[in-house]
Amino acid sequence: MALKDFAYGDTIHRCFRCGYCKFPVNWMDVNNCPPYARFRMETYSCGGRLWLTRAWLNEQLEWSEHLAEILYSCTTCKNCEIKCPLRFNVDIVNMIVAARSEMVERGRLPKNIKTFLENIELYGNPYGSGRTQRNIWAEDEGIDKYSSHEYLLYVGCAGSYDIRAQKATKALAGILKKTGVSFGILGDEENCDGNEVQKMGETGLFEALARGNIYLFKKFGIQKIIVLSPHAFNTFKNHYPEFGGNFSIFHYTHILYNLIADGMITFTDTFKRKVTYHDPCFLGRWNNEYEIPRNIIKAIPGIEFIEMEKHREGALCCGGGAGNFSIDLLGGGKESPARRRIREAYEAGADVLATACPKCLIMLDNAVKEEGFENRLVVRDISEIVLDACK
Repeated sequence: MALKDFAYGDTIHRCFRCGYCKFPVNWMDVNNCPPYARFRMETYSCGGRLWLTRAWLNEQLEWSEHLAEILYSCTTCKNCEIKCPLRFNVDIVNMIVAARSEMVERGRLPKNIKTFLENIELYGNPYGSGRTQRNIWAEDEGIDKYSSHEYLLYVGCAGSYDIRAQKATKALAGILKKTGVSFGILGDEENCDGNEVQKMGETGLFEALARGNIYLFKKFGIQKIIVLSPHAFNTFKNHYPEFGGNFSIFHYTHILYNLIADGMITFTDTFKRKVTYHDPCFLGRWNNEYEIPRNIIKAIPGIEFIEMEKHREGALCCGGGAGNFSIDLLGGGKESPARRRIREAYEAGADVLATACPKCLIMLDNAVKEEGFENRLVVRDISEIVLDACK
């Protein structure tokens, strides 16, 4: 493919690397692009990636594994789109995804990216674990397989397989059971939602996952879906309708907020902690949901809520998006996005860093250990905080 055949060939040249894409909303510093913050090299910035993509498609630059890793280090956090002042800003992430799609088409992928995608195709998850293991977290929880319930609880890969994220899954399921919400799970029939596959540019595999999941949801008569992960929320809500998948999609915080408002969840006043909140990119910048998670936290008596300097549209990504929670091209140093975020939470005076995403939970929990902050800061999912604080 030449640049003239590239879907964004007529706009990609318009980036002149002004650098605005690196800033948060409040212009505090130049480190809000996760790969740039990690490596501090222009090639890892949004503008640098677009210039490299253009040079590669113009055959001015040969493909290399390092080039591919630079393109795949983008977490698709959308900070660049928020900050870019030019009219083509709505397509910046699309350009990166399209360039990745071209690499997929040519079969030119780094080994870890290829393994991630192959595992999803073969096993339905990026971990390469057996499908029967997807249901292990629920074995002693007394949770029904979906039949005629009002809601499907779609757990997702991280919430099913990762030991840390499983705790958030169990907390959420416990709250739903305690409040009498009618829900069931798919268990070992659940498959990957495909959000990361789509962001990695594997459009064929993504379509297969989407169509397969839509068929399964319709087979069970599912109409309402509660998701643990903002990544699943994003793809079910914004991509599945393209394939005929029109369902009522709720991020779990929407359900918890309604349960609190309806008096189905009440709290003790014993949870006396200083809590700050990390905005997951796929809940915040991708789907404009900033208030409900904060309102849940603020509804709990005894909590002193603290905002970090970088929050809402200007939040710093944890570094886990677009598959990086698994392949982790941004780890390995104190300037990794997750470790920077942990330091920011600690400097804000919080002793609890809350989030509402299992992938953020994984990244930030690991970063606490890497920073040596285990006795000073704890990372909790909102579902865990609510379960601990409710009567």
